[in-house]
Amino acid sequence: MSVLVAFSVTPLGVSDGVSELVADAIRVVRESGLPNETNSMFTVIEGDTWDEVMAVVQRAVDVVAARAPRVSTVIKVDSRAGAKDAITQKVATVERHLAEG
Repeated sequence: MSVLVAFSVTPLGVSDGVSELVADAIRVVRESGLPNETNSMFTVIEGDTWDEVMAVVQRAVDVVAARAPRVSTVIKVDSRAGAKDAITQKVATVERHLAEG
């Protein structure tokens, strides 16, 4: 099974500059060892089980909550039996269709 999670963590009640706190959350994701990508809006991680992936999301939220009085989290999940490497394969499939015309 592939459990693909796109999430964002936003610290609230701190200064306008939140990039340092967001970097703390992303550091947790990268240290997890799970496949991941970060873009301007979300971090995407992939694991074999919900528990595995959601534990990383929880740790990322906790590290931000340790420095911010309030945290907003947005999560989108795609779970699919039999899928592997969805973090790259989904994009590759779309790119293939784009190349075809």
